[in-house]
Amino acid sequence: MGLTAALAKEDASAVTRALVVRAQNGDAAAFSTLIAAHYELIHRAAWKWSGNASDAEDVAQDVCVKLGRAIAGFDGRSAFSSWVYRITINAVRDMQRQSMRQARHVDAYAEVAPADHPAEQEEAATSAQIWTAVRRLPEKQRDAVLLVYAEELSHAAAAEIMGIAEATVSFHVHQARKTLRELL
Repeated sequence: MGLTAALAKEDASAVTRALVVRAQNGDAAAFSTLIAAHYELIHRAAWKWSGNASDAEDVAQDVCVKLGRAIAGFDGRSAFSSWVYRITINAVRDMQRQSMRQARHVDAYAEVAPADHPAEQEEAATSAQIWTAVRRLPEKQRDAVLLVYAEELSHAAAAEIMGIAEATVSFHVHQARKTLRELL
C-alpha cells in the first residue's frame, strides 16, 4: 500500500471513529451516515452467507436495526467494519436457525442467471455448485472461505472479523479445500 493510500485509509478510519462517537451520543445524522457508508458491505455479506436476494434484504434491514440498538456498545477494539461484519454474519445465522425451527429449508442455492451461450451456462452452473458446496461446509470453514475468497479479505482481516488467530483462519481454509475436493 502506497503512502497516499495509507493516509486516505487513516483519514477514513478517523472519520468513521468520529461518526461512531457522535452516533453513540445520539446523533441520528451520524448514525445515518455510518449506515449509508456500510450498507453495501452489509448487503453483500448477507447475500454471500445466505445465498439468496430475499434473505439478504431481510438480513440487511435487521442488521441496520441491530446496529442502532448496539452502537452504544461498540468499544473500538476492532475496526468498525469488522464489528459490522460480525453482526451481519450472526444475523444470517439467526435467520437460518429460525427458519430451521419453523421447518422451512433455507434456499442455499445461488441464483444463476440464464446465459446466452452454453459455455457461460456451464461456468455459471459450476460457480453455483461451488458456492452451494461452500455453504454446506462446517461453520468456521464456511466463514473463512467466504471472507477470504468471496469478500477477498486477507487472512488477517478475516481473523479479526471471526475473532480468531490468523493461523486458525489459514487452517480452516486448508480444511475447507480438502472438504470441497471431496464434495465436488
